[in-house]
Amino acid sequence: MAKIKYSRVLLKLSGEAFAGKNGYGTDPAILKHIAGQIKNVSEMGIQVAVVVGGGNIWRGAEVARNGMDRVTADYAGMLATVINALSLQDALEKLNVVTRTQSALEINRVAEMFIRRRAIRHLEKGRVVIFAAGTGNPYMTTDTAAALRAIEIEAQVLLMAKNNVDGIYSADPKKDRNAIKFDKLTHLEALNLRLRVMDATAFSLCMENKLPIIVFDVESPGGIEHAAEGESIGTIVTSEV
Repeated sequence: MAKIKYSRVLLKLSGEAFAGKNGYGTDPAILKHIAGQIKNVSEMGIQVAVVVGGGNIWRGAEVARNGMDRVTADYAGMLATVINALSLQDALEKLNVVTRTQSALEINRVAEMFIRRRAIRHLEKGRVVIFAAGTGNPYMTTDTAAALRAIEIEAQVLLMAKNNVDGIYSADPKKDRNAIKFDKLTHLEALNLRLRVMDATAFSLCMENKLPIIVFDVESPGGIEHAAEGESIGTIVTSEV
């Protein structure tokens, strides 16, 4: 077995990753694909935590633009992430992966409250930990939650699994054929270029704490496994020049 670069990773799954090509809801085939890769990574001896988005069900910022109170809309979005977390938990448990879901909102019938020390202990025991409900605060994206949780649990890398995008580009590759893919960037370069792969708050947190980010396509064969092993895939963002 190849030498493993990271012993603890945090995987960020966007809500769109759950939807696949459907664009909405959950694609069972995609969910099974993701769960199978997480299982393989865990069986390598790598500790895996996951932050899930909810954009396949609800997008608080967009709903707020149509007139709904932004704080209420964001809390509804947090509940959407809980739905995705439970879906992923079920898919993993069907593969006999011991899993714990922790929520930033109190919802104790279906998930533990997020407690940093407990989350780390679960990881040390080889359990996959899924973080739901973002940071528990409105106006904060799940990208920010992913950066924050990765730093809190002392993950060595943040794996950003994107839907149908295989890295960071100079422009949206779906709209601009001349978009250039970056193999490597620094956090500062990504911020200065205003690349929208994740929000500025999340980038700043990663830069301040020197947390590397790997951006790759969730549907890439073995993509999660390759990224977790530290292989060359997608785009890597580091503090190194």
